[in-house]
Order: sequence, then structure tokens, then C-alpha cells
Amino acid sequence: MAIREILIEPNRVLRQVSKPVDKVTKDEQSLMDDMLETMYSANGIGLAAIQIGVPKRIIVMDISKNDQKKTPIYFVNPVIKNKNKEFSTYEEGCLSVPNQFAEVDRPATCEIEYLDYYGKHKIIKANGLLATCIQHEMDHLEGILFIDYLSKLKKSIIVKKLSKQKKSSETLVI
Repeated sequence: MAIREILIEPNRVLRQVSKPVDKVTKDEQSLMDDMLETMYSANGIGLAAIQIGVPKRIIVMDISKNDQKKTPIYFVNPVIKNKNKEFSTYEEGCLSVPNQFAEVDRPATCEIEYLDYYGKHKIIKANGLLATCIQHEMDHLEGILFIDYLSKLKKSIIVKKLSKQKKSSETLVI
């Protein structure tokens, strides 16, 4: 397992639509292991493969609390089958949009069909934080970030901040 670099907005790769996975093989399992280790090391609760530069429809998540046993979930080729008409609001953040947070409204419950770590077909009904997190991560598979739900002004302020931070971190001081 290895910790991978998480891409930061603005980055064209983050805006790509991810490709479906034909079959879950050792390569995909190794990728999911790396993604999970990367997510944990960054104190995240979800990570899409595109966030580490791999345009595959793969997501890892773990919404367990710090003091609880880790319960990772692996989603390959996830599809939302049913979305509730009721919405819930969570303050969202993103490992690809560091230190920026905003309230986003999403369907309160949804049903997801996917393949697990071993390529087995699964369906789960998600609500609360799990529903919000899976929808957030599935947006990544379509090249969408949570800041795309904000007003143009709020989004542009966040992107400018991130661009500035990126430039200053690329500057070498000797």
C-alpha cells in the first residue's frame, strides 16, 4: 500500500469523467488499498480514484468516528438508483478543495448499486452522512466538485484562494 498525492483544484484532471471498470482485479484492489491509506492519512471520509489522478469509477469511504472501529466501504461503478425527494443539508469539505467548506443540499436518502472490493454486486440504502458522502464522491466521477453547487462568486473566491496557495507552495525559497 502507498499514500498517493491528492490532486487540488484547479486541476483539469479533476474535471474528467471517470471510466467504468470492466472487472475488479488485483490491480483495482491494490488501487483501492492505496486510496484508503491515502484517505486515512489525509483525515478524509471519502476519496474517488480521480482525486489521485486515476480516471476509474472507484470510490472508497469510511464514515466511522475516530474512536470507532474502521469500517471502509469500497464502491466500483456505483450507480444511484433512487433519490429521496427530501433534502438534507451538510457542511461539506473536500480533500481536493482543502480548508474550504460550504453547506450543500442533497437528497436525504438514496439507493446505490455497485460492485464491492471483490467484484460482488451489492445494493445499499444510504441516509444521513453516508448518503451525502456517496453523492459527493459520485460527483467526482462526473468531474463535479462540491464548489460547483455554490454561487459563481463564492466558487471563484475559493478557486482564487486555492490557486494562490498552489503557486506559493510551488515557490522555492533557498
